[in-house]
Amino acid sequence: MEAYTGAKLQLKREKPMITVYGTANTRSTRVTWMLEEVGATYEFSAIDFSKGDNKAPAFLAINPAGKIPVLTDNDLALTESAAIINYLADKFPDSKMIPPAGSPERGHYDRWCFFAMAELEQPLWTMGKNRFALPEEHRVTEILPTAAWEFQQALILLSEGLADKDYILGDQFSGADILLSHTINWGVVFKQPVEQTNLNDYRERCMQRPALAQAKQREKSGQ
Repeated sequence: MEAYTGAKLQLKREKPMITVYGTANTRSTRVTWMLEEVGATYEFSAIDFSKGDNKAPAFLAINPAGKIPVLTDNDLALTESAAIINYLADKFPDSKMIPPAGSPERGHYDRWCFFAMAELEQPLWTMGKNRFALPEEHRVTEILPTAAWEFQQALILLSEGLADKDYILGDQFSGADILLSHTINWGVVFKQPVEQTNLNDYRERCMQRPALAQAKQREKSGQ
C-alpha cells in the first residue's frame, strides 16, 4: 500500500492532448462548443489579434495563415472550423455528433455542412471582409446589398430543408447544427433579418444548449 501511495504521489498532471487556439465569439466558438458536446478534455489558448498574437512566430509555425481557429491534437494541427468539427465527431463516435460513413444520413450531414460554409456563411463573410476585415483600399462596399440578398436566399433554402424538424437531421443534434445555427446567429449579429419562424426557433433551440454556455465560459476564462 505504501509503495502504491508513493508511486501515486510521483504522478504529474499531463497536459491535455487537444488545444484550441482561438478568440472568443468567433468561429473558434464552433470548436469549443463541439469539444464541450463530446465531453473532451482540452485547453483553450487565446489569440489576441490586437496584440499581434496571430503573427507571432510560434503561432505561425502552427498555422502559417495566421488565422483561427486551430486545433492541435498531438502531432496534428488542423484548421477550418468545419473540418475540425467533423474530425472531433469522428474521434468521439459515442457522442453521435456525426452519422456513420456511407449512410444516407451521412450524405445529408455532409450536404448541410458544405451548405453552411459555401452558401450560408459566404455572404456574411463577404460583408465582414468589406466592412472591416480587408485593408480599407481593398473594400468594395457596393457588394454589400448583393451579399445581403444572397444570405436571404440561403435562409430560404435552409428553412425548407429544416421544415418542422428540431435539428437538420431530425431529432439528433449534430455537428452540422453547430455550423448552421452559429452562422444564422452571426447573421443576426450582422443585423440581417431572419423572417422564417422555424429558423428563429431552431437558432434559439441550439443557442440554449448547455455545451455552448460552457464553451463561452471557457473562452472567457481563457483557460
